[in-house]
Amino acid sequence: MDSLWRQTAPHIPDDPSAPPKGSTVVVAGAGLTGLAVATILRRAGMRVAVVEARSIGAVTTGNTTGKLSLLQADVLTRIRAHAGDETLRAYVASNRAAQQWVQREFRSVPGVVAERRAVTYTSSTDGVPAIDREFSASQAAGIPVERLRRPSREELGVPFDIEAALRLDGQFQLHPLRLLAELARRLRGDGVPIVTGCRLTDADVDDHGVTVESTRGEVRCTTLVLATGAVPLDRGLLFATLVPSRSFVVAYDLAREASVPNGMFLSLDDPSRSMRWDDFGGTRVLTLGSGAHPTGRAERTSDLLSELDRWACSWWPGARRRTWWAAQDYRSVSHLPFAGVLPRTGGRIFAATGYDKWGMTNAIASALRIAGRILDRHEPWAAALDAHHAGMADIGEAVQANASVGSHLVADWVRTGVAPVRGDAPAEGHGYVVRRGMSPVAESTVAGVTRRVSGVCTHLGGIVSWNDAECTWDCPLHGSRFSSDGSVLEGPAVEHLSPAEE
Repeated sequence: MDSLWRQTAPHIPDDPSAPPKGSTVVVAGAGLTGLAVATILRRAGMRVAVVEARSIGAVTTGNTTGKLSLLQADVLTRIRAHAGDETLRAYVASNRAAQQWVQREFRSVPGVVAERRAVTYTSSTDGVPAIDREFSASQAAGIPVERLRRPSREELGVPFDIEAALRLDGQFQLHPLRLLAELARRLRGDGVPIVTGCRLTDADVDDHGVTVESTRGEVRCTTLVLATGAVPLDRGLLFATLVPSRSFVVAYDLAREASVPNGMFLSLDDPSRSMRWDDFGGTRVLTLGSGAHPTGRAERTSDLLSELDRWACSWWPGARRRTWWAAQDYRSVSHLPFAGVLPRTGGRIFAATGYDKWGMTNAIASALRIAGRILDRHEPWAAALDAHHAGMADIGEAVQANASVGSHLVADWVRTGVAPVRGDAPAEGHGYVVRRGMSPVAESTVAGVTRRVSGVCTHLGGIVSWNDAECTWDCPLHGSRFSSDGSVLEGPAVEHLSPAEE
């Protein structure tokens, strides 16, 4: 499992040194949000350091589908319903600002940005009303979309029929890791350290600044920016307003005579399909994304991956899987990204999250928004987004999301309490949680090695479940994920699963 972007990007060196002393701003997370905000602040003359738990682009940015588009499935419809037209226009303005920033920074860098049209479509008559609602929301936001009714296969370059679609020219697709490699090169060349393999574990705020605790010791700063996807600090209970999900992505080498989609495509059908294509060394590569599934709640994730393969091969005979990967996303109950001050931190800790599968535009928009707050440079669109307050619909979704979390917490503990103790080791690639004594134990076998770790998530005590496609332990509560040996991969958890007692 390795993303196409990681396979085709230049090597980005790690830096295993200790966190630097004396930085004004520490940025946690070396994905697109973190490196963009570090770039903006450094250019304004601030002393900045970046710490990354794994490697640069290891999590969300390195596993995205890489679309920089204003046409975003049904996102605009949902924002309009929850927040109204004024906030909708501010959201679109923030995404336009992100597109402009990327164009300014990278249009002269080969292989980073390619202009494409964007298409949102449905293959079913049942999906037409959703297309119409998104068309209306796009018009309200001032986006010049074109509505298509039963376009021909030749017009859109796809091998299947489409009932209705929206089309928008002048959008972009990115090679996200080439972009990160260039940002990292510029930052390090400007004296900004990017320390890798250094996980933030806590932060304490006082009248003079922030003490950042990490797996490599403490560092003091004036301001901390959490650009980590999930927020690893529980202040303000921000994690309780986010709904985590995962999606599979597969890259296929196509036959030379195969047609490719005329643009970047995303369906509103169930399951959803995301499509883009690239040329690597004369080989046409089709990248397909699956619909999202709640993290830690799918019984057999490998079935979802197999279904995507079957769909691809049914429409592109001879397509050969080159590689596959998965990405995690977080949707805010307000349907708007959060980019601002973390509650109860005295204005010293900022966080960015809730991109709802549109991390390329929203990462840059959030970086611009947070840097503007730190530098006291406020864009009108940022002020409008900051001024939005949750309505009854948002509160209702938060209650529903946390009720679901609570039901999983109770049900999984009950199920584990009655699970039989198994004497045999799991088969290769399999895992299960059983009770040993009073404790849930997560047992798995990967690459011939059987491991037993605590089955209790170190964040809020959820019972982890086995992800058989990725061979990981995933928590169904707030999306924390762990490797088979218990190491933290992502999510609000910052501590590993401890080895189980024999």
